[in-house]
Amino acid sequence: MPFFELSRQYSSLSGEINSAIQTTLARGRYILDQEVASFERAFAGYNGAAHAVGVASGTEALQVALLALGIKPGDEVITAPNTATPTVCAIVSAGATPAFVDVDPGTFLMDPAKLEERLANGKGRKAKAVIPVHLYGRPADMEPINTLAAKYGLKVVEDVAQATGAEFLNHKAGAMGDAGCFSFYPTKNLGAYGDGGMIITNDDETARLARMIRNYGEESKFNNVMPGINSRLDEIQAAILNVKLKRLDGWNARRRKLAALYSESLAGLDWITTPADDGRAKSVYHLYVIKTAKRDALAVHLSAHGVHTMIHYPKPCHLQKAFEGLGYSAGSFPVAEKLAGEILSLPIYPELEETDVAYVADTIRSFR
Repeated sequence: MPFFELSRQYSSLSGEINSAIQTTLARGRYILDQEVASFERAFAGYNGAAHAVGVASGTEALQVALLALGIKPGDEVITAPNTATPTVCAIVSAGATPAFVDVDPGTFLMDPAKLEERLANGKGRKAKAVIPVHLYGRPADMEPINTLAAKYGLKVVEDVAQATGAEFLNHKAGAMGDAGCFSFYPTKNLGAYGDGGMIITNDDETARLARMIRNYGEESKFNNVMPGINSRLDEIQAAILNVKLKRLDGWNARRRKLAALYSESLAGLDWITTPADDGRAKSVYHLYVIKTAKRDALAVHLSAHGVHTMIHYPKPCHLQKAFEGLGYSAGSFPVAEKLAGEILSLPIYPELEETDVAYVADTIRSFR
């Protein structure tokens, strides 16, 4: 059983997808034209945001958002150490310095108490922004994070790469901070057939600056008013995403159904912890992640029975060689480090059958 199988989704949409691509190709305008504009409007509306700005990737969405919000070299941006490394790469690319706070052992998400501790004890005096990561499809605890950000004057940039369509207290993930940043990498809940990303915001000036930064800093053609980069969502990917967006809620509902089936089927196994639902949050289960001290042996057992699994992620960001200059070491963030040795992602995608979930669960139950 593959961990994901993108061809199954394409097969069900091929007629509409192929038509959208051919129409776009025949139009002859492939960069920042009507498909991008249409998708930006639709995506902003879907998330209840005033603006959406299409960019080339989720990583560059974070970079552009930070720059648009005025983050500068020497500024510190706080995030979680168990995020995917692109979150941290974006901070560095924006010229800022990454900093981390540990995560909650139950949710695997940024621990607001640890954030407050860093800000209150003076260690975060250079902090100008915080990036809460909605990891695995589950929204972070945005209520206290926003309260702390307001108290300490931080910009809030939500990393929604894995959580398009998720909700916290009936607000869409990404629409609760100063900016929300999304990835349309093919395996995401809303995935393109290449790279793509989006920034949403309710602030007119942030949107205006983001639109300039993504296109060399141009205010108008050949009129560059600030440094910028080349980070534009292309017309073909936007055409594909326009087809897919209207199906996103159905796909996410299917993921929630499969996740509930997993949790029900694995109930009673005291050596496994399954994702715990929070009544305030509505996860979209980009990943279904269990926790067990027997992780490595279980992964081998599942593989031997044809079930592919993955680890998201085996090494926290603060222990990656790329970021060793930040001065962290083993033991800096004990919760994130312990999780890295115990988490295991099981296959979950809308095209998965209930019988597939039952097979995975039965295979886990047969493990000794």
